[in-house]
Amino acid sequence: MIGSHRLLLALLLCCAGISGCHPAPSVPTVGEPTAPPWFQDITAESGIDFVHDAGPTGTFFLPQIVGSGAAVLDFDGDGLLDLYLLTNGGPESRSKNQLFKRLPDGHFKNVSDGSHLDIAGHNMGAAVADVDNDGRPDILVTQYRGARLFHNEGGGVFRDISKQAGIDNPLWGTSAAFADFDRDGWLDLVIVNYVDYDPSRPCNNGRGQRDFCGPNAFDGSTTKLFRNRGLGADGCVHFQDLTASSGLAGAPGPGLGVVCADFNGDGWPDIFVANDGKPNHLWINQKNNTFKEEAMPHGLAYDGAGHAQAGMGVALGDVDGDGLFDVFVTHLTEETNTLWRQHPSGMFRDRTLASGLAQTQARGTGFGVVFGDFNCDGRLDLAVANGRVHRGPPRNEAVLGSFWALFGERNRLWEGADNGRFHDRTDADPGFAGDGAVSRGLIVADLDDDGGLDLIVTAAAGPARVFRNVAPQRGHWLSVRAWEPKFKRDAYGAVATVCSQGKTWRRWLNPGHSFLCSNDPRAHFGLGEVERIDAIDLAWPDGSRERFHKLSSGKPIPVDKAIELRHGEGEALP
Repeated sequence: MIGSHRLLLALLLCCAGISGCHPAPSVPTVGEPTAPPWFQDITAESGIDFVHDAGPTGTFFLPQIVGSGAAVLDFDGDGLLDLYLLTNGGPESRSKNQLFKRLPDGHFKNVSDGSHLDIAGHNMGAAVADVDNDGRPDILVTQYRGARLFHNEGGGVFRDISKQAGIDNPLWGTSAAFADFDRDGWLDLVIVNYVDYDPSRPCNNGRGQRDFCGPNAFDGSTTKLFRNRGLGADGCVHFQDLTASSGLAGAPGPGLGVVCADFNGDGWPDIFVANDGKPNHLWINQKNNTFKEEAMPHGLAYDGAGHAQAGMGVALGDVDGDGLFDVFVTHLTEETNTLWRQHPSGMFRDRTLASGLAQTQARGTGFGVVFGDFNCDGRLDLAVANGRVHRGPPRNEAVLGSFWALFGERNRLWEGADNGRFHDRTDADPGFAGDGAVSRGLIVADLDDDGGLDLIVTAAAGPARVFRNVAPQRGHWLSVRAWEPKFKRDAYGAVATVCSQGKTWRRWLNPGHSFLCSNDPRAHFGLGEVERIDAIDLAWPDGSRERFHKLSSGKPIPVDKAIELRHGEGEALP
């Protein structure tokens, strides 16, 4: 469920001209994970009090088992990340989406009343972007048979501008992301849609029991692309539906996950869609508002055995330190989550088994997924939120109840090691793993700006949970915000490369990844024992490149700090 090829441009060079700077060498292999946990459940003390409403049980209404996600964003510009949580009880439900403001003392306050974001509905996912370049982040909510765009008016108030802006998606919207596909400075929108669901069609499992349907019972839907045309005469931002003319309408599928990044090294953002039980799609940007589906030649359509598995969540990250991002997609319990490593540029191969990610006794049906250097040792780690979509052995029945206990599973956590390998350390983090839930969304964000990446998990028919990073003896770190002064917003699509002491680390900036979620827009770097930054290279979304040796204040770039780098203030690179 929910189950010929051309030569590509070379990787951006990092820190050319800096003595001794070259790609990061191999780091000694770490041993098996140690006992101290990395994450502590602080939901109760944080002030987050939210329980997801999946609607009444017994009908096996398919959207119940899919949603919902969440988003982090600084909606009021105070420098603190706030939290927006979605619910799924339907338009007549008394449960509504909730907005929580983070206070200076670290607690969250429910500020939903008066925000106009507290809407009921079959709400699926959230995507965050400043769509009109006014300096305030706006929010898109995908729904079963709908999508709503909320403009940030300031003062904690949002306005639904969907109709006026031209956002029309009568399909089953799931994950969504923003990216500047035409590099004109205005963020465009891609909405992934699932299946053409017919609620009147019941499904049974192999034991003759009523169960949630799989995707193959219905036709797939088209991923939609909306081009941002900027401000109209009415002062409102306007989008143009390019789904048909762009080529995306030519290959529908049961889409669940999405990520936008440059997959072929030409400097233009492409679209990767994880499909459920069908080949994945990779839409390569043709630089003229059209795209070509090329998942097969790039190696991302199927796993290494040639199977189309149940693609849900998507994560990007350079797991082996070669400067190229790799792709991880979550799948069903009966399958194996897949890691495609990129080498050479633009070519991906299934390296799940070699990475150690298939060598676990307890699999799960993965949805939300994130890479992050949780212990700041310079290597990416991996977290996955799990929850079944078909009946299974009851788990955690006392908490989930008799119905949802049939779908509960533990979350999983892996520690990154040498050469892109991972060690399963789930048992070392019983708080994050849990006793069983129907987990869906997974957000990675440094909520308290202490350099430790925190996690937020949403669950169908369960509470949202916040996990503080308490990993002992974390290494040094750096958090980078790439800012576009001309557009007064984060530079979605920028690529940041930190270079120091003969090592390099690279991150791709766009919060639209995982599953139904929008994450921290900043790039986080674990640095291990590195105490000095030689330079940071930034490849900006418009194709220009700059090198930063110092901050705008003239001070050296520090470690263990969150910094902001502004387009136009660095040394221009060819």
